[in-house]
Amino acid sequence: MNLPNKITVARIMLIPFFLIVMLVPFGWGSIRISGEVLPIAHLVGALIFIVASTTDWIDGYYARKYGLVTNLGKFLDPLADKLLVSAALIVLVELGFAPAWMVIIIISREFAVTGLRLVLAGEGEVVAANMLGKIKTWTQIIAIAALLLHNLPFSLIPFPFADLALWVAVIFTVWSGWDYFAKNKHAFACSK
Repeated sequence: MNLPNKITVARIMLIPFFLIVMLVPFGWGSIRISGEVLPIAHLVGALIFIVASTTDWIDGYYARKYGLVTNLGKFLDPLADKLLVSAALIVLVELGFAPAWMVIIIISREFAVTGLRLVLAGEGEVVAANMLGKIKTWTQIIAIAALLLHNLPFSLIPFPFADLALWVAVIFTVWSGWDYFAKNKHAFACSK
């Protein structure tokens, strides 16, 4: 297994730590930032999530720079993104920070695209994420990070940035899903 794939696996392995920090009541207390109260567990969880998310860029950079792009990496990288984002979104619903219907749309799109990837893989076609899919992922990551941090980094903005970011993420999620299916509709026409 090459370095980019090891980084991707490490990203997947951070997910249980994120879940434990966010959902197990350790009683770490809270801190006050700009007049807002932020539970330390949410701060630590957000940092774990942000570190795991930024490794997505790192593994992709190394894979392209050193010619280490593999079919395993093309499969693992989007899977890691989907697992991390889905876990964080479900936690946000549990905490009451994200509407369930938005999370259902995002996770449903991820399942649908993963299913299409499996159909394509069965035909010997491995499809890497395109630019619209990457934008979708980063809008989701920004929205989740802002929600986990209770919108604190953006508290000077006169509107709820985290809520708006989640709307943008949903729009890019639907758009990129539509685009992915439109570009790969041949998989349905050719399937037996």
